[in-house]
Amino acid sequence: MNIIELSLFTSRLDAVCDEMGAVLQRAAFSPNIRDRLDFSCAVFNAEGELCAQAAHIPVHLGSMAYAMQNIVSQLDWHKGDMVIVNDPFLGGTHLPDITLIAPVYFEGTLLAFIANRAHHADIGADSPGSMPLSKCLDEEGLIIPPTHLIRQGNMNKTFMAEILNAIRSGHAGKGDFSAQISANHTGVERLEYLIGSLGTSKFITALSELNDYGERLAQSVINDIPNGEYQFSDVMDDDGLGNVNLKITTSIKITEHNVSVDFTGTTAQTEGNINCPLSVAAAAVYYVFRCLMPKQTPACAGSFRPISITAPEGCLLNAKRPAAVAAGNVETSTRIVDVVMGALAQALPDKIPSASHGSMNNLAMGYSGDPDKHGVSDQAWDYYEAENSKAWDYYETIGGGMGASSVSAGIDAVQTHMTNTRNTPIEVMESNYPVRIKQYAIRTGSGGAGFHKGGDGIVREFEFLKPANVTLLTERRMHQPWALNNAMAGECGQNLLNGKALAPKICIDIKAGDCLTIKTPGGGGWGKM
Repeated sequence: MNIIELSLFTSRLDAVCDEMGAVLQRAAFSPNIRDRLDFSCAVFNAEGELCAQAAHIPVHLGSMAYAMQNIVSQLDWHKGDMVIVNDPFLGGTHLPDITLIAPVYFEGTLLAFIANRAHHADIGADSPGSMPLSKCLDEEGLIIPPTHLIRQGNMNKTFMAEILNAIRSGHAGKGDFSAQISANHTGVERLEYLIGSLGTSKFITALSELNDYGERLAQSVINDIPNGEYQFSDVMDDDGLGNVNLKITTSIKITEHNVSVDFTGTTAQTEGNINCPLSVAAAAVYYVFRCLMPKQTPACAGSFRPISITAPEGCLLNAKRPAAVAAGNVETSTRIVDVVMGALAQALPDKIPSASHGSMNNLAMGYSGDPDKHGVSDQAWDYYEAENSKAWDYYETIGGGMGASSVSAGIDAVQTHMTNTRNTPIEVMESNYPVRIKQYAIRTGSGGAGFHKGGDGIVREFEFLKPANVTLLTERRMHQPWALNNAMAGECGQNLLNGKALAPKICIDIKAGDCLTIKTPGGGGWGKM
């Protein structure tokens, strides 16, 4: 294929992913998917290599790119199948992220796979929002190994019922699963049309040439990085269970055409839930190098071929089952980005920005209908149940300040790096849940000072109209986002309940009238003033 044909082919693959995403968003029931856009869609070749992805969530698709080959190689596939999985140690990220995979056949031959991954606000954990302060994977909700949800077009109704029975929001959950299934049907239909327009042979050739092109672009970027070995370390605040200052360290070796990223020296897996499987660590590494590549670089496996990743088994970034991993996907992945960028800043001082706010500032909340979780006596339960009977779950991530760079100040109040979700609009929040947003503002002055100032964080204040249970999984409350070239670090974040400080990671019961305030960190500045 010439470059114009290849560019058109790439755009057509991307369009398949975009249309899948549009279907998923418009058909979903929950605000988490419909409004926050916490989902991702992608196309893979017959071997499970990534070929295209929409501009959705980096941590979702980077981890799928790393783990998909193992998933598809271990299953028996037929036309009309759809497989569901959320097990972090078998290709998932954390349990709320549920992936549906469908094969694409043309004239009887398996030619590709399409997949979507969406974050469900309830996957059956004891705490609302299914992002608990867990000690093991079993405490985080329903674990789904790669399983056929649909077999040759026939739904496994028994298994679907088991999943829906395990979650509190069965109606919304059923709607979200239907949306994911519909998105995959759309992807299969559009990809079949594309294959038919090209022919099987040309389609296979095009996928191969696409990945080879991505590899060449990646190697050209690596060639621009001075050969050498670059080290950097940073720490996680805590794991929510009393273990603090947990180190992540990397050594990045750059040679001609290739890069190896080694996390030897990283803290061993911990009791709390900030552990992650190696696929999540890989997603963070891929993301950083993808940011250095030209805009036209296709989002495909070839773009990652020159990058090798190692982490000792049993460490924080390559945890062993049954380690708790709920926050590894959201918080630890973000710190991995900081560490990799910190190392590369030594080699590319004018291209790498200072650290951004460094947390997804996760807020999971809701009400389960269980009086024991809210300290309600048996005598008061009849009245309490009448006043607070509706069970609900909600989860969101909150943005912060972006790190400054050699060319510009950091952006205020924005999602950065491993997440790409929107905020939940106040109108949607207040119309769906017993919560009032009292304040939603830029946290002025939280960005680090410098020749280029770091972006400011966010202040988001919630007033609870009914009792609820809240879990916070946040970072950069104890250690500031670092700056470069003698600038000032960004301010740490703060979590407050009725004005009193809370721990970075905590699960608490909330009474009607309580106010929870999240002040997210600012980004680091760049350059001496």
